[in-house]
Amino acid sequence: MAEVTPAILPKNYEDLKDKADKMRGLVPMVQVDICDGSFVKNRTWPFTSGKELDSDFLKILSEEEGMPFWENLDYELDLMVADSVENFDLYAKLGARSMIFHIGAVGDLRSFAEFLEGMDTYIRDSMDVGVALDLDYMPEDFFPLANYVDFVQVMGNAKIGVQGEPLEEKCLSYVRILKEKFPDLPISVDIGVNLGTAPTILSAGADRLIAGSAIFGADDIIGAIEEFKAL
Repeated sequence: MAEVTPAILPKNYEDLKDKADKMRGLVPMVQVDICDGSFVKNRTWPFTSGKELDSDFLKILSEEEGMPFWENLDYELDLMVADSVENFDLYAKLGARSMIFHIGAVGDLRSFAEFLEGMDTYIRDSMDVGVALDLDYMPEDFFPLANYVDFVQVMGNAKIGVQGEPLEEKCLSYVRILKEKFPDLPISVDIGVNLGTAPTILSAGADRLIAGSAIFGADDIIGAIEEFKAL
């Protein structure tokens, strides 16, 4: 059975809430793509306005409320933002079960490795930490970070921060290289994941599928998730 995580690219808080509601009882966790308009061109919640942070985002930070349906749905945050390291403590306040840093947004990789190694033990016990390998980089760029993360996410297309892009063959070669080098490290693939490409991605060595438009754009969302799980 394949592990599938629905990906939400939230236009605003209501869009996040609506899509999260659809996932309750179907999957244990969803991935939320947070895009700041700086590291990637697209903007998503909580940066949609570009001027002020979303009011619901601020309420979550101040613990006035939690992420939508947090009682029965875990969140993974895909931080496509320029300040993921500098403001990690802020993003951690969202209460995510898992957090992803993009290798192209963390600056010097040696300093980033030190940041990961020095991360608070309480945080590491309560949160999985992963690194997303963008296709503008090489698998070898990730090698020095492997001992400090819980998983790696290979991007399926060089155009990140959007959904519906096709899977690039390059992604599959990255997955194969990483699986051979780190056989026990879980590998996710995000972008270009659909029911047509999923078998090839899994055969290359991926352990988890991150699917956005293939799920939320389906006529039968429940059926789409069940088909992914049955692979």
